Amino acid sequence: MELLGGPLFAVAGAGESHGPGYTTIVFGCPPGLWLTRADIQRHLDRRRPGSSIHGTPRSEADKVALLSGLYTDDHDALLAGPELRTIADGVESITRTYAAGYTTGEPIAALVLSAAQRSGDYSQFAGPRGEVRPGHADLVKYHQARGFNDPRGGGRASYRATVSDVIGGSIARLYLERQFGTVFLSSLVQVGTLKASVTLAETVERLVLQHTQAQPVPVDDLRQLEAKLGAAELPTLDADFAREAAALIESVRADGDSIGAVVEVVAVNVPALAGAPLYESLKLRLMGALGGLHAAQGVEIGSGFAVVTRRGSENNDPIRATGYQSNHHGGLLGGITTGMPLVCRVAFKPTASIHKPQLSVRQNLEEIDFALKKGRHDPCVGVRAGVTLESRMAIELLNAVLVEESRQPSAVSFQLFAAEG
Repeated sequence: MELLGGPLFAVAGAGESHGPGYTTIVFGCPPGLWLTRADIQRHLDRRRPGSSIHGTPRSEADKVALLSGLYTDDHDALLAGPELRTIADGVESITRTYAAGYTTGEPIAALVLSAAQRSGDYSQFAGPRGEVRPGHADLVKYHQARGFNDPRGGGRASYRATVSDVIGGSIARLYLERQFGTVFLSSLVQVGTLKASVTLAETVERLVLQHTQAQPVPVDDLRQLEAKLGAAELPTLDADFAREAAALIESVRADGDSIGAVVEVVAVNVPALAGAPLYESLKLRLMGALGGLHAAQGVEIGSGFAVVTRRGSENNDPIRATGYQSNHHGGLLGGITTGMPLVCRVAFKPTASIHKPQLSVRQNLEEIDFALKKGRHDPCVGVRAGVTLESRMAIELLNAVLVEESRQPSAVSFQLFAAEG
């Protein structure tokens, strides 16, 4: 069984790239959060195929329908979501889905249908004589499933499966923002050998140090930063880097190849004291959740590998009564949040599906000269990865916050009737 997050806040997903759609169930959202379909849709719009001119040409609407876990006495508002219609055995069933309501504490179920399948593009990979894409999961998935895998679009191994990550992450980030003012942001900081000279982490750190840690950065200031990232051709704060990186990505695409990238993901106004020192360390959980994303090959926290060249006197973050004075530690010490921004960088390999000829095998291990015949793929995975990284970070942070809260139960929370005078 695969769950993202947990044990208190977790996300489960089901679906394949070219199947009818993706089903998501979000467990453990506390009751009383006002949640609208639009809160989720805006992040799905950032993730969806076709959302960037520098991504895959496959275009999916990725419109979400909410099926459970919400309620409000205003049934007109509650049931104003998309209409779902099925025809089974000649019988038509029609229902309205949820648009807005308070979370009830029960599992939240969501559905996103797929409409842009071109399953014929993947006949090249089907069966024991199916061809294997070098760098892809084709070979291991085929043999793990004893030949019964779904090869269309990579099946379950497709990046399209991150629909569930973003749905769960949208709910987690909304809860954290309402409770703590936490905001999640991401930015490209490297494409191939090109590196940004203006980074998100440094920009955020300057904002944070203008306040005390007891005084959160105003959410409006962070929204301005988010809008700037969203309006850019590529999600970065460095305009010169964006132009050069966009040109590089397009030249690589024209050459039938792909290229790697590094994405920085940052959470601001993070609640302190969430996490644990060892086996439930938030550092461990984040490195697993972020590093486990499709095509991710490495994760850094805080200053990352740059700490190797420093002395302790250079790397330790000074502390005053108002808080930490720098953030080399990236918001985590001993696996526990310090209240400084969580800062992670994730390195993505070049997309495995490319049009250049390569040496490979069939599923039966017959050696071949491989050439991709059809398919629509991102030339640089990092371009669309940011929102999924933000989502995974939000899921793990909310779970850690709820775990910490559960360590300090209040008698009032377990009182059914009022005490007498």
